[in-house]
Amino acid sequence: MSTTPTSRLTDIVSRHQEELLNEWVEAQRTAAARRMDLITDVDLVRESRELLGLLQRALADGDGSDIDGPRWEPVRDFLSGLSRSRAASGFSPSETAMFVFSLKQPLLARLSNEFGDDAQALSQIVWEMTALLDRLGLLTTEEYQKGRESVIARQQRELIELSTPVVKLWDGVVAVPLIGTLDSERTQIVMESLLERIVETNSTMAIIDITGVPTVDTLVAQHLLKTVAAARLMGADCVISGIRPQIAQTIVHLGLTLSEVTTKATMADAIAHALDASGLRIAPAIGD
Repeated sequence: MSTTPTSRLTDIVSRHQEELLNEWVEAQRTAAARRMDLITDVDLVRESRELLGLLQRALADGDGSDIDGPRWEPVRDFLSGLSRSRAASGFSPSETAMFVFSLKQPLLARLSNEFGDDAQALSQIVWEMTALLDRLGLLTTEEYQKGRESVIARQQRELIELSTPVVKLWDGVVAVPLIGTLDSERTQIVMESLLERIVETNSTMAIIDITGVPTVDTLVAQHLLKTVAAARLMGADCVISGIRPQIAQTIVHLGLTLSEVTTKATMADAIAHALDASGLRIAPAIGD
């Protein structure tokens, strides 16, 4: 039975797995791009050993040129998790991909020792090994990018949550001051935060202040109306404050109606309305 480049590569990895692991780990330790601040030697050895074992099993089970097949799923899953983890830890895309690419050097040395006398066989197996590791390296880059996008999306959501605090003014009244552009995602977070706070504080009045919102268009108005409707379903009336003259004109020109919503020009007016609705009032302090 004739041997193929894949079977020869599988044989090399199987017979020299421990030596390859040691040489690969040493190559990573001495690399100029080594991030000693982000990964320990113990983790480096563990991750390298796991990938080498998965590679050996995948090569033994099938064609090394088809990494999209089911036999390579454990390898893909491992590299996906590793790439996303390193993206979250602060590694660069190049540093992440070098984890795979650095395996070429020890493998090439072993292949040269085994097939140095057969130039054709060496050329075929080196080509297959290089193509395989290049594809796996590209996979880490793609997964790294997905991981970074996930981190960025989470950070954006956290920033939005921080920029839309819902504060309790006094018993039964909460307020949310909005600053900046109000888009669909941010409105959803505002709505969720406001409803949760209404339930937590058992409030019956909520003030939504849009003084810091630069423009109000049809979409923003619809978002506000949805938030007001959701609050009403939770048993809380809403007051929208910060309706400046420019915003009032824009709403009129757009043909929008906020007739079913209580609106006030300033936050102070909204607070006064909330006090009055609660049967409270602010009076000057009586001097001695």
